[in-house]
Amino acid sequence: MTSKVAQFSIDSTYLVLGENGDSTPIPVSDRFFADLENKFGDFKGKRLVSHFTFTEDWDTWEMHPAGEEFVCLLWGQVDLILEQDGAENRICLSTPGAYVLIPRGIWHTVKVDRPSSMLFITPGQGTQNQARRQ
Repeated sequence: MTSKVAQFSIDSTYLVLGENGDSTPIPVSDRFFADLENKFGDFKGKRLVSHFTFTEDWDTWEMHPAGEEFVCLLWGQVDLILEQDGAENRICLSTPGAYVLIPRGIWHTVKVDRPSSMLFITPGQGTQNQARRQ
């Protein structure tokens, strides 16, 4: 049996990649993360493909213990700040298509140099957030 093929927009529908190769489109809404938890539980073995546009620095740090996060700049310019070995490591993303693989367990945040659009593939299980330190 052939599956029906449909077009989606990454701006309005994110994608959950399952460990068995399945993909599930999830509409973005005000309840997105609650809906995600209701449908997928702890997100074990899954990755979220998402897209965000930023005009301001992130106000949090985040860390993903379940695996590496793919972060790709689509347009704009940002400094990706990683906390490694007790120091901040800054990586400037300024070329469309430039990407970084953030290692498992590394705290990171973003400083926005110019309005920017970014694509993420995130291993969401166990993700932690904390307020950004100034």
